[in-house]
Amino acid sequence: MSEELGPVRTEVSDGVLVITIDRPDARNAIDTVTAVAVGAAIDRLDADPSLVSGVITGANDTFCAGMDLKAFLAGEKPSIPGRGFAGIVEGPPEKPIIAAVEGYALAGGFEIALACDMIVAAENARFGLPEVKRGLVAAGGGLMRLPERVPYHLAMEWALTGAMISAEQAAAVHLVNRVTAPGGALAGALEIARAIAENGPLAVRATKQIIVESPAWTRAEMFDKQREISLPVRASEDAREGATAFKEKRAPRWTGR
Repeated sequence: MSEELGPVRTEVSDGVLVITIDRPDARNAIDTVTAVAVGAAIDRLDADPSLVSGVITGANDTFCAGMDLKAFLAGEKPSIPGRGFAGIVEGPPEKPIIAAVEGYALAGGFEIALACDMIVAAENARFGLPEVKRGLVAAGGGLMRLPERVPYHLAMEWALTGAMISAEQAAAVHLVNRVTAPGGALAGALEIARAIAENGPLAVRATKQIIVESPAWTRAEMFDKQREISLPVRASEDAREGATAFKEKRAPRWTGR
């Protein structure tokens, strides 16, 4: 079943929430209404126990051209409290989310993709942080996340020149997980998202939390911090169900408890 939240469509498929930005006249650029709608979809992903993972994409063969500059000039601020620009860059979901990129993912659009846990890109995808070309700073997390994903000197070059990055270049430095034929990014992202959704939802959420938070842990505290997150999952009904299903050679029936 699909739903529309203004310029954003959502659809549930096998435990996966697909979020589609649909502003074809603006190349899916983000204005305030769109940011609020994306944020609402991310809230739903985190709150709904039947959803295990998510995918965010753009309609009409374009991912997102970034901030809507017309809205910006009109005084809009396309961000929301707690989640930031586009309803995602400062507060990504606690559950895994994958960007499915066709066409342009530029400026804030690239920052949306970088806020995701994985990226699947079509061969025609193009990434870039061209803000410096407009006298602006890429302040939606791109300058902080990009050096974590690609070599430092390459991140510097791309950010300071505002260069356009092809899917081939992105794949060469492992910025994207998979490259598909044009039109195939969403299917590729759904393949990964559904594989995640087959797993224990408590374990999936905790696994992402550990990967995201552990770089800030000291060596002395890291195993204690990990235990705080992992032990409640180990004691859950789902953990017992997983072991029982393995013993009985059947698919597990997760309850999220």
